[in-house]
Amino acid sequence: MSTEPSPCAPTVDPLPYEDRLDARPLGQIDLVVIHCTELPDLGMARHYGERILHASGTGNSGHYYIDRDGSVHVYVRPDRIAHHVRGYNPRSVGIELVNTGRYPDWLARDSQKMEEPYTGAQIASLTLLLTELRRELPSLRYIAGHEDLDTAREPASDDPTVTVPRKMDPGPLFPWDAVLRATPLERLVP
Repeated sequence: MSTEPSPCAPTVDPLPYEDRLDARPLGQIDLVVIHCTELPDLGMARHYGERILHASGTGNSGHYYIDRDGSVHVYVRPDRIAHHVRGYNPRSVGIELVNTGRYPDWLARDSQKMEEPYTGAQIASLTLLLTELRRELPSLRYIAGHEDLDTAREPASDDPTVTVPRKMDPGPLFPWDAVLRATPLERLVP
């Protein structure tokens, strides 16, 4: 018997500002963007998601969050446009995998390694979620990593003479081959 929990139905726990996010028809969604939280746990990810950062009274967040145990949490329903990736929000759904990434020094020159592997439970839940999204979103055709779509570089926080990637998620340990074998979605790399 497996020691990892089996994926379960998502927990719907909308962010307080979800109703202030722009509505959209589900047929507009053709892309899933895979992220990692780059934070130590789901609680901190929720805290960051609740921060108000825009004049509209909204913040930055994915739609779905998958914790290390495979549990799936819905913070923004797909019929709302969440702020999760520059330039692609109106057409995409964001899925965040809880993972430390480069935390806590995201942009420091010597913190540009992502060393935490994703759990089997996370990838199993992701695969099931992608299958469900394909059923619910008839126009869904593409999948991309945040790093594929946001390739900007910024000065390192500890050495402004060096630039580092603004986004690296889901990062080098994300099992792209396995995920792409499990879904008919085509990887979008502009």
